[in-house]
Amino acid sequence: MSRNIAQDPQDSSNPTDLVPMAYISGAFGVRGSIKVVADTEYADSLFDYPTWWLGRDGRWQRYTFVEGQIHSKVLIATLDGVDDRDKADSLRGCTIAVPRSEMPEADENEYYWTDLVGMAVRNVAGEYLGTVVELFETGANDVLVVRDAPIERLIPFVASVVLTVDDIARTITVDWGLDF
Repeated sequence: MSRNIAQDPQDSSNPTDLVPMAYISGAFGVRGSIKVVADTEYADSLFDYPTWWLGRDGRWQRYTFVEGQIHSKVLIATLDGVDDRDKADSLRGCTIAVPRSEMPEADENEYYWTDLVGMAVRNVAGEYLGTVVELFETGANDVLVVRDAPIERLIPFVASVVLTVDDIARTITVDWGLDF
């Protein structure tokens, strides 16, 4: 998950801490189910949240999750009030988000990607390497994308490289040189 999403400033009923978890790739069947592509460690963990916020172009709408299942490489979900294929298809391309405040606390030495984005990265010599702009998986490990314009560094998120993550100071200390 890459970052919090900007909210429509005219709608104070939207949570201010929405975190993208997935997107809707289209309709499934004729009864209003949607196909969901999750961007979470465990795809079906999205089913743990009873309320989903669907958004597009900075506008968000609340939906109640009814039921879901894993189907091939996507999730199939039913939302309250989405009861036919046309309604489901109109949601194609929407981002699905949940409030960060509703997510469980991460275990010790584990982090939500959304919490790491925006943190400053310094090496053991105290040199500034940039700011985390996103993360991605390689299969072997996660990777921090650290940018100090115009330089972009890809830093493996592994214990031998990432030495500390300071949530309070919003700083990550790494064993990584400026010339890497």
